[in-house]
Amino acid sequence: MASKLYYAVAPLVLVLLLLAPLSSARLAAAAADDDDGQWPAGGGRGRKVGGRTDVEDVEGNREVQELGLFCVVEHNRRGGSATRGRGLVFSRVVAAQTQVVSGIKYYLRIAAQEADDELVFDAVVVVKAWVPSREMVSFVPAAELPGY
Repeated sequence: MASKLYYAVAPLVLVLLLLAPLSSARLAAAAADDDDGQWPAGGGRGRKVGGRTDVEDVEGNREVQELGLFCVVEHNRRGGSATRGRGLVFSRVVAAQTQVVSGIKYYLRIAAQEADDELVFDAVVVVKAWVPSREMVSFVPAAELPGY
């Protein structure tokens, strides 16, 4: 019985092994034909692997706003506010970028209230959705330079 199965499966495996290099060569040729010079080969669409990407519609992005709130709460929990009583009060995330690492690293520019002043902070958060976890890596006053 086993020998009959061997004789039935062996030719199929042999054919697949012989055709595999041809199909990968065809895929490579098709990708090269599709390349019009405007984008990098492989369809990277101009993105640098591991580079930062701006988040569109930051103020309307619920996930980014929740991460900003998380950063302010975490900053207050760690005792990082100058005003020990109330701490910072989250206002909004005004700018954000993402970077694919072991998870997604968010670079956030956060507006927060302290007493009667609105202050701006730069925060970095790493989100690992498969764990699930999020870790605030840094939370510092924003640099005076415009842009992010």
